[in-house]
Amino acid sequence: MREEIVTAALDQFHRRGYHAAAVKDITDAAGVPKGSFYNHFDSKEDLAVVVLERYGASRRLEDLADPGTPPLDRLRAHFAFLRDDVVRHGYQRGCLYGNFGAEIVDHMDTVRDAVRGSFETWAGLVEATLAEAQRTGAIRAGLDPAVTAGFLLNAWEGTLIRARTDRSPAAFEAFLTTVFDTLLAPA
Repeated sequence: MREEIVTAALDQFHRRGYHAAAVKDITDAAGVPKGSFYNHFDSKEDLAVVVLERYGASRRLEDLADPGTPPLDRLRAHFAFLRDDVVRHGYQRGCLYGNFGAEIVDHMDTVRDAVRGSFETWAGLVEATLAEAQRTGAIRAGLDPAVTAGFLLNAWEGTLIRARTDRSPAAFEAFLTTVFDTLLAPA
């Protein structure tokens, strides 16, 4: 039952947003009685933290550490996967980290900490990928991997907003071209 609630909550939060997805909406979507929610979660906030963990696991972040693929190829494939997911859902869903960050972090410390931790994990993997690209000579040595990783995630979140607003892949194309043909152009 807990699994059904988490799965339904991920879908409801991602499609509707945190505030628009009531506990009853989540339990109805899960096909479980509303009272059973509180057997598994103390609050909707606690559920949101679990959902963020589940969402992160679905982002294939581990692919960024695949030693069998050149680092810039991994990074490009990562952003292409994320792009394809947004397009597959008809530009209706962005990044749950960014969505929660925009919607609720000012009001809920627990969720803010989870969102911050999610971004830090993601940025750390991107940073490690960039550092590896530097070691192999694929990108210039003067680029700061930590700063660049943070910039890439910030730029990606803005790209998602624009792509969803325009319902067009143009923002994705601009992001990928600017990042890989300019910012991370071969050394």
